[in-house]
Amino acid sequence: MSRKENISSSVIKRLPRYYRFMLELKAQGVERISSKELANMMRLTASQVRQDFNCFGGFGQQGYGYSVNQLHDEIESILGLDSKYGTILIGVGNLGRAVAAHMSFEERGYSLEAIFDQNSKLWGEKIRDIQVQSAEHIEDFCNKHHPKVAILCIPKEAVGDIAKRLYACGIRYYWNFSHYDLSVDYDDVIVENVHMSDSLMILCYQISEKEGNLD
Repeated sequence: MSRKENISSSVIKRLPRYYRFMLELKAQGVERISSKELANMMRLTASQVRQDFNCFGGFGQQGYGYSVNQLHDEIESILGLDSKYGTILIGVGNLGRAVAAHMSFEERGYSLEAIFDQNSKLWGEKIRDIQVQSAEHIEDFCNKHHPKVAILCIPKEAVGDIAKRLYACGIRYYWNFSHYDLSVDYDDVIVENVHMSDSLMILCYQISEKEGNLD
């Protein structure tokens, strides 16, 4: 299986789910799984599973199924989880602290290298053995270590200035919790926006629909 261009976003968004299920199956000692069995786990159709994998060349045999270990390794490679992209995090409020402390970056393709905040009371504090630095040191760190990715856990109103500085340092990839639309200002950046409030509202809709509260 190899990376291909022009893969739909819906297929890409399913890959992490496939990967999680492969991790669970490996932990259970399962060696092979059919497209039908995997489809049942994913709540998809067997045809959809096969189509997803065919986007990357496909593998497995009819009546023989997929090797769990091979599927795990191939999806890991497609997602680039062995890349260890150098990453910095901006903002050590409640959200930033939780992300820095509990996210398994190394297992997701990243290497968290530095953490920055404007609050001088936080400077010198260690999270994951990484010392929080003044945001004034961002340029010095970037010029020396050339990180690829920035995680933004700062208020929306603070992003504009920070983004200009990060962009000037050559950072083009962002995991953005701020609700600030970076793609409007920079057409050559790749941003994964995280809107937890949107997710919560979607859940509210689904509950209301299930409970019969929607006309």
